[in-house]
Amino acid sequence: MLPALSAPDIATLYQARELLLGRGLAVLSAWALLNLVVSGYLVSRADRRYESYYFHGMNVGWGLVNAGLACWGVLHLHFTVPAGVHLADLFWEQRFNENLFLLNTGLDAAYVMTGFYLRAQSLATPLRPERLMGFGRSLWVQGGFLLAFDAVMWGLFHQQGNLLIGLLS
Repeated sequence: MLPALSAPDIATLYQARELLLGRGLAVLSAWALLNLVVSGYLVSRADRRYESYYFHGMNVGWGLVNAGLACWGVLHLHFTVPAGVHLADLFWEQRFNENLFLLNTGLDAAYVMTGFYLRAQSLATPLRPERLMGFGRSLWVQGGFLLAFDAVMWGLFHQQGNLLIGLLS
């Protein structure tokens, strides 16, 4: 059985989690915007015969996906504590967020490795190797950023979870 915490204590813990999520989503939004603006500009001036066209084109795609995920996340943030939130809800959300960022970290490592695979495949294909090279480089950049981002977010949520457990000890 979980010890009883007062409603203001639960509200403070809830808001700390939402603040951490909000800050993470702000970083992801900034990254998405940077990709959309910079690579959007550069892909419009790139030549299809070169790797840079495919690199920036894929970065724009990643920017759209990341912007969509960030918008979805922001829409689901709650800046006021909903009525009826219990300590068990905080633990469930804490575990969910930690597991989500840990899973994403593994996926991000797979993106980076896929980038290496595409770059290697570009050496063996006579048909538009620049496309595979550009896509591979984009996966390195995007996967590398997301790997660092998700690992840091997991670490921050894990630290927050340890603080939550410490309060109950």
